[in-house]
Amino acid sequence: MKTAIVCFALAFCAPAFAQWVNYPTAGVPRGKDGKPNLSAPAPRTADGKPDLSGLWRTRTIEIPGVEPLTEPVAGSLNFPPEFGNIAAGLKGGLPYQPWALALWQSRQANLRLDSPAGKCQPVGILQRHTNPLPKKFIQAPGLLAILYEEDNEFRQIFTDGRPAPLDPLPAFNGYSSGTWVGSTLVVKTVGFKDEWWADRRGNPLTSAATVTERFHRIDYGHLELEISVDDPKAYTRPWSVTLQQDLALNTELMEYFCTENEKDRSHMLGK
Repeated sequence: MKTAIVCFALAFCAPAFAQWVNYPTAGVPRGKDGKPNLSAPAPRTADGKPDLSGLWRTRTIEIPGVEPLTEPVAGSLNFPPEFGNIAAGLKGGLPYQPWALALWQSRQANLRLDSPAGKCQPVGILQRHTNPLPKKFIQAPGLLAILYEEDNEFRQIFTDGRPAPLDPLPAFNGYSSGTWVGSTLVVKTVGFKDEWWADRRGNPLTSAATVTERFHRIDYGHLELEISVDDPKAYTRPWSVTLQQDLALNTELMEYFCTENEKDRSHMLGK
């Protein structure tokens, strides 16, 4: 148990939300009382598309029967249930292929010793979405760039009409292309590394997976993200989760290096 706790805490050894505190966010719509109006209409780009730009955090939503996680080190973060189990709100759980269920069970039995987060490796886009640490969306013509505070990573979502690459070099984040369907940006990502971790719990994601994300900015301060995973190698049918995102005001990203002052890895023995 101690090993599992150390492994979990290792991924969050940086201080929580200590960056550019109280520096005002520019252009925030305000009500008559002067307070931010987060229900104001979503901003638009010059071509009329919703502008997804902003600093976003995944909202903690209560799921009946599932306890939200609490920050294991100093700080005040709460974690959505999907952080530890991306299928926490999925009725009936994940539809595993037999080998994928056996793999997940072996990772549990070994106290998740080989978790990418525990080894300060890139964790992939599904874990990034369920992480409450902030991420910055920067929308430009032909591109949506996402900057993640966790491990100072970035992601490129191309919206210039390019197709998915043929026979791509497997990547932690895959290769993402997006198109607008009304006011929703629909992103398809392929080309993942094989048998990677979809969440901290060790549910697998394979190189056969296609991940489809639907980004819909509901209003100025709220964004809904629907994620669908079609991975026939690991699961018997596609499955989906929905995560709510809230705009973070008067703050900024900070440096975050998982390996800085890291002293835990040598003590992780598994079972």
